[in-house]
Amino acid sequence: MSSMQKIKDYLNTGVSIAPLVTFRLLFYGLFFIGAIRFIASGWINELYSGTAFYFKFYGLSWVPNIGSYAMLAIYIIMVLSSLCCLLGFFYRLSAIITFLGFFFYEFTDATNYLNHYYLVLLLLFLLIFLPANKAFSFDVSYRGVKSFDRIPRFMIVIIQFQLACVYFFAGLAKLNADWLINFMPMAVWLPSKSDLPLIGPLLAKPFTAALFSYGGAIYDLSIAFFLCFKRTRTVAYLFVLGFHLMVGLLFNIGLFPWIMILSTTIFFSDEKHVKILSKIGFNPNKDTTFVVSKIKAVYLGLAFYVFVQLILPMRSLLYPGNVLWHEQGYRFSWRVMLVEKAGVATFKVFDEEDVFLGEVDNSKYLSAYQEKQMAIQPDFILQYAHHLKNQLEEEYKIKNLKIKCDCFVALNGRASQRLVYADTDLSQEVDNWAVKKWIIPLMDN
Repeated sequence: MSSMQKIKDYLNTGVSIAPLVTFRLLFYGLFFIGAIRFIASGWINELYSGTAFYFKFYGLSWVPNIGSYAMLAIYIIMVLSSLCCLLGFFYRLSAIITFLGFFFYEFTDATNYLNHYYLVLLLLFLLIFLPANKAFSFDVSYRGVKSFDRIPRFMIVIIQFQLACVYFFAGLAKLNADWLINFMPMAVWLPSKSDLPLIGPLLAKPFTAALFSYGGAIYDLSIAFFLCFKRTRTVAYLFVLGFHLMVGLLFNIGLFPWIMILSTTIFFSDEKHVKILSKIGFNPNKDTTFVVSKIKAVYLGLAFYVFVQLILPMRSLLYPGNVLWHEQGYRFSWRVMLVEKAGVATFKVFDEEDVFLGEVDNSKYLSAYQEKQMAIQPDFILQYAHHLKNQLEEEYKIKNLKIKCDCFVALNGRASQRLVYADTDLSQEVDNWAVKKWIIPLMDN
């Protein structure tokens, strides 16, 4: 039997649906709580009210701009749809609605990008296609949807693979001088927590930053492998608990620790999931296996998804220089907690004869949060320069304006440096996947 056939047989072997049911309950339950928390915290009005411009990811400029009232409506719909997913009620439709709602939240304004939001979006996407409602759901109990006890193994493996990607690529990204030699940004972040009771004085010690840096890299690179094996799984999960609870205590990173703590339970054996779920009434039909139609098309789709998830985090290797500085290939690559970055961007307007006309008041077009994020991310600086050209030409009826930028950024303890060439007319530069030659390379000091 060929190796490829062995892989196919392994992936297509029937396993209990219980881990997928557990994942549905935990993941959508957390999403439901998170959506309510987001509304109650007033973040929708803070992020989507009073701004005249929204930033977009390259290739996603078609995503419409949504104001605070429309975004509030989307979040209310997501609260209801995620609850339906949790209960397994009109599951497929509810899963699609939840994914689309979060897609519009994530990509309406790219300044709101976070690594764990991207992970949530990917898991929402995968769950559309997985039969997570085929057991222990309202669809089975009240809508006549057929219940199944077993599903092909690949339906569990694809979620495990996605979680493993987060950890492993986050570990690879930490293998750099800033993290392993300068212990940045931990050497900046940890002393700021020195007022915490009991552990505070330890956090101010230089060796603690080194311990966190090396420990974090080793943890990320290895934890997914230990979760895969029965002998090491329980101990590994204790590390997951300890690591993420500690990170959640020390750093303000929202629900990310809970996402990882709850999601990684999918690595546990079928028996453990069945045992736990049986306590709350889980009792699927015995010896019924969910059969996948068009299996070749399914495997092609899985292969493409896996390829994209493996290649996206590696694309930064195509660009020279420090990716933390120029950020080409930075996003969607699981570079978690690697950067302490602050900057100031002053935009200057010139006429076609290069005569200086004045400086731009950024607060007229951007929220304070948008301005903060724009000033340290080159593609946002470029987008904003194009917006300013269009806006000012229309407002003042002047053609062929030039937009230049004085931008200084401090990265991971370095002195502030100029990020873009000040004499570049950014309104004439084009955003694409090519190397951005108008970015000044980082000078270590």
